[in-house]
Amino acid sequence: MAALTLAALAEKLGAELRGDAAAEVTAIAGLGQAGSGQITFLSSSKYRQHLQACKATAVMLTPADAEYFDGNALIVKDPYLAYAKVAQWLDSTPASAVDIAPSAYIAPDAVLGEGVAVGHNAVIESGVVLGDHVQVGPGCFVGKGARLGSRTKLWANVSIYHNVVLGDDCLVQSGTVIGSDGFGYANDKGQWQKIPQLGTVRIGNRVEIGACTTIDRGALEDTLIADGVIIDNQCQIAHNVSIGENTAIAGATVMAGSLKVGKHCFIGGASVFNGHMEITDGVTVTGMAMVMRPITEPGVYSSGIPLQTNREWRKTAARVLKIEEMNKRLKSVEKKLEKDSQ
Repeated sequence: MAALTLAALAEKLGAELRGDAAAEVTAIAGLGQAGSGQITFLSSSKYRQHLQACKATAVMLTPADAEYFDGNALIVKDPYLAYAKVAQWLDSTPASAVDIAPSAYIAPDAVLGEGVAVGHNAVIESGVVLGDHVQVGPGCFVGKGARLGSRTKLWANVSIYHNVVLGDDCLVQSGTVIGSDGFGYANDKGQWQKIPQLGTVRIGNRVEIGACTTIDRGALEDTLIADGVIIDNQCQIAHNVSIGENTAIAGATVMAGSLKVGKHCFIGGASVFNGHMEITDGVTVTGMAMVMRPITEPGVYSSGIPLQTNREWRKTAARVLKIEEMNKRLKSVEKKLEKDSQ
């Protein structure tokens, strides 16, 4: 296991080091669990009382919290961001594949870069291009003409359909399907006529996609996922959706076809978006929102009724069902008051 000195970490983080510069850490752990050889962090001052009992080799914390800790410290502006970076440098996650497994099928005309690894029972079809150091996990399917950029990693049982493009440094978790047919049909006197989905999916660099998420290919044009987007587990991205740079989408979100989402948006879990509309840059949508209209101004948007006791909710629901009746009565009262005042 790799070890890093506190001096090296301080230099990489641009942190102020207080304590033993030669002390080494090999792993990162939570504040209450970290021990010798491990580094931890304090991102909220409300947990200061736990600092003195901390047994970690070092703690990453803010200047305001540093005075409450006597041990080795890396003093940073944002301990949570520092934690993310150190966790990457000390990451012990294994490769999804090592070398080329003998049970993998790789088409004779597939192009593999240097250091490519393909796991057991994976299928790499004709015309596929895999960049340098790509990892394709066990049981994956990479369809005809697909392209995976350098250092992209697929965990087990990912399906990449034909002609799909992923950029460099992407990460796709198990069970995800990219490039499946969009939900395109025409109705012919009650019978559904399938519309072949002739576009593809184009994914930028540094995109991460959670487990069991589905991203459909476009009907005529392509479904587009820009650089730096992160998508959680069990999301549905329909055909011809476009998602802007560095947008984050939490689990179980559903996006209907031809939706356009801007840059730097934050989408809460289990949100639902109507199709054929646009969400501007810098929008935050809180969890379980139902977005039926375009959003043209940055800001925070919510919908739905927050959790109540069942008794309170039943009363609220009953009143909601009577809104139209109450509205008519209110208008009637307003008219009477207006008439009486004349």
